[in-house]
Amino acid sequence: MPLAAALLATLRRNRHSRKTLYAQAQPPNKLPRMVLPLVIIAWLYVTLLMAVAEAASPAGTLLGAAITFVFYGLLPAGIIGYILATPARKRARRAREQAQMAAYEAAHGAASGTDPDARGHASGAAQGGGVAPVREEP
Repeated sequence: MPLAAALLATLRRNRHSRKTLYAQAQPPNKLPRMVLPLVIIAWLYVTLLMAVAEAASPAGTLLGAAITFVFYGLLPAGIIGYILATPARKRARRAREQAQMAAYEAAHGAASGTDPDARGHASGAAQGGGVAPVREEP
């Protein structure tokens, strides 16, 4: 309700269109995180009511109600939830990997980066029996 009151007050004050004000008043990236759990809960509620209606029906059985709830409710909601939560899992995995990399670099020092000469050791001598040099043809 406070959001609606603020929108109306701003609408009266500035005389802008409602669509523009609503777009400005929405917090960024807050809605998509709330949508997934709400949709899944709503779908499970609907399928639970379907199962109850089937169990209460004179021609229905409890087994049919259980099958209805599992195959119309739990299974699709689980699949959709898993698919739609994939970006969040990827973000969490990347953050965890970056934290592990930062901890590793902090523990082993910044000198153990990608530069092989940053360790302060002398370079090794050429190994015998390694790759033969390319010979030019006469």
